[in-house]
Amino acid sequence: MGELEAVLAVARHRSFRAAATELDLSTSALSHTVAALEASLGVRLFNRTTRSVSLSTAGAEFIESIAPALATIRGAMERAGNLRETPAGTLRINTSLGAAKQVMPVLMAFLRQYPEMALDIVTEGHLVDIVAGGFDAGIRMNGSIPQDMIAVPFGNRLRYAIVGSPAYFKDRRIPLKPADLAVHACIRARAPSGAIDRWEFTQKGKTQRVDVKGVVTLDEPTLMLEAARAGLGVAYLAEWHVAADLAAGKLLRVLTDWTQPLDELCLYYPGRRHLPAGLRALVEWIGQQRSGELGAGERKAARK
Repeated sequence: MGELEAVLAVARHRSFRAAATELDLSTSALSHTVAALEASLGVRLFNRTTRSVSLSTAGAEFIESIAPALATIRGAMERAGNLRETPAGTLRINTSLGAAKQVMPVLMAFLRQYPEMALDIVTEGHLVDIVAGGFDAGIRMNGSIPQDMIAVPFGNRLRYAIVGSPAYFKDRRIPLKPADLAVHACIRARAPSGAIDRWEFTQKGKTQRVDVKGVVTLDEPTLMLEAARAGLGVAYLAEWHVAADLAAGKLLRVLTDWTQPLDELCLYYPGRRHLPAGLRALVEWIGQQRSGELGAGERKAARK
């Protein structure tokens, strides 16, 4: 079955390197596995060049035949695994770096609760197809999750924060409305598409997007945070990136009344009838943690 899974991974990615990463193998080991299967079958399954990998005619027919059977076998194995009292195995999760930092306490608590589980977390700035990438689940803000996925909220809706260092603001007027940013140096963000992000502000139900100007443009939030700390200008970052610096007084927050709550972070996964035991346990764990936080919030409100 390992040889067949290897062939499916290469066919899915059209790349030995990407397939090897998914299967946690070296590229050479994967190539030898596929070559051994081709030799056993007496046909070439893939057409290889130095730049591309594509299915041969025989390979396409072979994949079409084995894929449903392997899916049935995996389903049977998952259902059998669901009968275990203690979930075990590895869950591969795709997320962004900022989201990973935000939910890490919940994930680490999950691992302590289920010591036979392991998490393989891959952080990427852009949204990926978790099915094609071989991931069990993803973690993103609710608004960016594909509609055909099942989403499980973590809770804790945060906001974007507009921040600058005390040194930067020392000789400059604090902006009181978005238009005031026109006279400030802003640390601009480049989206994965290559476009420059506009800063979004909302007040009294009205939203405006501002195309800010600045001397530096970056595509990674931790670099934007470093630039803000260094006094290069004002940054627009999610609260989870700047919370520690704000608490320590290393950054100052402005335009607080103009930033509204973000979508919730959610764990999401394909809608399918039988969930692996480990993923089902994680979904239930997130629900329990969220219920506990909501209960604590309600008790706190009742005491006021």
